[in-house]
Amino acid sequence: MKSIKTIAVALSATLVLAGCNMSNTAKGTMIGAGGGAALGAIIGKIAGNTAVGAAIGGAVGAGTGAIIGKKMDKAKKEAQAVQNAQVETITDANGLTAVKVTFDSGILFAVNKADLNAASKSSLQQFAQVLKNNNQCDIAIFGHTDSTGSDAVNNPLSKNRAQSVSKYLKSLGVSASQIKTVDGQGSTNPVADNSTEEGRKQNRRVEVYMYASEQMINEANAEASK
Repeated sequence: MKSIKTIAVALSATLVLAGCNMSNTAKGTMIGAGGGAALGAIIGKIAGNTAVGAAIGGAVGAGTGAIIGKKMDKAKKEAQAVQNAQVETITDANGLTAVKVTFDSGILFAVNKADLNAASKSSLQQFAQVLKNNNQCDIAIFGHTDSTGSDAVNNPLSKNRAQSVSKYLKSLGVSASQIKTVDGQGSTNPVADNSTEEGRKQNRRVEVYMYASEQMINEANAEASK
């Protein structure tokens, strides 16, 4: 366990230092070289989101990580063309490269509402095509609120917003089987300071994660072993 922790710390530090100058393919190689879901969960907690990741039991090698990273490079590039989308690379629970797409709830919804507004639909139409182009990626959708109001209001509101996005994406042809998680996290995971209006605005958001499905991982393992 000590050696795993040592690798995790070193690898995570390297990833942070590398930043945006390193492609997802290169990051995937490094992460894959670290090996497996156990280490992935450690790295994911530091650099990504341990809530997302296909349920796999075995280790992932460097070759597999590089193949997944290349696929995520493609998905990220396509997502970056979507209007009003903030796109970044993260690490999933398996230690593999994933893509996080954030939509400001102000773009999608009226205040305290979970109904998609007309202006948001153009962005989600573009994004639906990205998801269909990358249909081997699994998808998780999480809604978030700021800290104003009670949990009794914020928790269902955040979930309802995630469900609205999911429902609309499916109406545009995104496969229901591709969407693995739709949930709300209320105000529990802020990304900015809730004491300021700008911070609260950033915290009112919907996040969509694109991550390697079990099928994608199995195919990448097979390709890497040739």
